[in-house]
Amino acid sequence: MLDAALAGKIDLLVSVGGSFNEVMPNPAGVEEALRRIPVRVHFDIALSAQMLIEPADTVVLLPAATRYEMPGGVTETTTERRVVLSPEIPGPRVGEARPDWEVYMDLARRVRPELADRLTFKDTGEIRAEIARCIPAYDGIQHLTKPGDSFQYGGPLLCAGWEFPTPDGRAHFKPVAVPARRVPAGRFVVVTRRGKQFNSMVQADVDPINLAPRDGILMSPEDMGRLGLQAGETVELVNEHGIFRGRVLPARVAAGTLQVYWPEGNVLVDPASRSPLAKLPAYKDIVVTVRPLAERSAGPASAGMASG
Repeated sequence: MLDAALAGKIDLLVSVGGSFNEVMPNPAGVEEALRRIPVRVHFDIALSAQMLIEPADTVVLLPAATRYEMPGGVTETTTERRVVLSPEIPGPRVGEARPDWEVYMDLARRVRPELADRLTFKDTGEIRAEIARCIPAYDGIQHLTKPGDSFQYGGPLLCAGWEFPTPDGRAHFKPVAVPARRVPAGRFVVVTRRGKQFNSMVQADVDPINLAPRDGILMSPEDMGRLGLQAGETVELVNEHGIFRGRVLPARVAAGTLQVYWPEGNVLVDPASRSPLAKLPAYKDIVVTVRPLAERSAGPASAGMASG
């Protein structure tokens, strides 16, 4: 969509949550793409950076209710396949804030008026009943009604009794060839480091896991010694896509590799490199040169060791 927007092919964008210019590669290019969309509608619980990008014509801000304000509650699915009810905290609606699903239904009925009678839910309980009808693995979600209710899709154990969801009921292994990778001499492979969850950013100025600052560049002590770098020294990571300036910190990472925080490291990501199926940007496929600066500085993190 951002590529299409940059080419002037999108007339209207309805964006719910998030901030594209903070999480996507090539932040400057993303801002330009959003700037070229004539009408943008941003629907969120808080102000975000992308809302403030200078509009081509019109920007509409819609206040969203939080998950805890939604009548009937909502659900979340944990990484152990547990579907958990997040109950409503009783109280009045705040201003004009509305649950996102109500807005989706209003929009859908206007886009497809011939389906309006089928695009109506009384509450989130009816939505959960619809999910159970449409997605067999989620059968049971319709019974989540009170705090503490949960179930695991697929049961407590997947493939219990050595029964697998395959035509012959048996597991089948497939070899995966790992492509050979050649990194030019003197360069480093960089991956972007996330927060405590598997795909979230660290929200604080300091990572609570290793006490490293957001501008931290995690490097092996072996590489630091080879390059003559001191803990807390400011360096630049440079490639053909951008420059990232941060403080190098010793960490338990493999020699020849670096970690930087996400989304700060997005300036180094190739915006054209994406996975073939899901089209995800190559956040973990970055090659850079480390360029020390003449001016040396020791930051507050220089006294500690960052963990990998």
